[in-house]
Amino acid sequence: MNPLVLPDTSHPGGTSLSVNVNKVAQLRNTRHLGIPSVVHAATLCLQAGCDGITVHPRPDERHIRAHDVHDIAALLKDWPQAESNIEGNPFQNLMGFIRAVKPDQATFVPDSEDQFTSDHGWNLAADSERLRPLIDECHALGVRVSLFMDAEPDVMAAARAVGADRVELYTEPYAAAHAADLHGSAAAHGKTGQSAQLARFAAAAAAAQAAGLGVNAGHDLNRDNLADFLRGVPGVLEVSIGHALISDALEFGLPETVRRYRACIAAAQAQP
Repeated sequence: MNPLVLPDTSHPGGTSLSVNVNKVAQLRNTRHLGIPSVVHAATLCLQAGCDGITVHPRPDERHIRAHDVHDIAALLKDWPQAESNIEGNPFQNLMGFIRAVKPDQATFVPDSEDQFTSDHGWNLAADSERLRPLIDECHALGVRVSLFMDAEPDVMAAARAVGADRVELYTEPYAAAHAADLHGSAAAHGKTGQSAQLARFAAAAAAAQAAGLGVNAGHDLNRDNLADFLRGVPGVLEVSIGHALISDALEFGLPETVRRYRACIAAAQAQP
């Protein structure tokens, strides 16, 4: 039996930009004043033209807290054209949030509870049987499922077979190669350059699309590398960007930063 794949509602201009607001919450949590407001930050991003909001509520609530998930869900009711994306490990606390707020998309990430940041994709040979019923439950709730995956073409058919609607390609290896090339250090250290990484990601994306999956991407994408990535990896439906975008906002402000990231996406679409 073919797994259910929910319909995509991607950005009409191509790649959607989902802003991850975790770092806003992390700054707020350093004091007891409630500032900066996660909801206000998300509102500014939406007003500036982002296509969705991402939250990653970890069990230790180091940044996004339970009330933030509900507050963002309430906010997005006023923005029906924008998508809500909740990411995290479905074997920890994620499923409770999905059941409560029914986001447009759930991104399953194989993080351990004490992991500093997401740094690898799913091992489907080990985890498929545990993932399958949770993906089925998400579909029953009307929630699209994206699996956080390394850029390995050979595993994309397995992601489709377990029921995923999309994969989110873990882009840190590309971002690191791009930065090394930008600073002229890749060749000096014998590292794989961005052209090789782009070829690897393009092959993974093509394999995913051939298997019937939509392709998202995220992790360490920024204003320097985003357009190059999207030109090199056709058909990306959504990028989820948090750390770099919030960092840039310290210089440009959130609305202007969102506009600059959307300009990167537009530049990639204008130059095949």
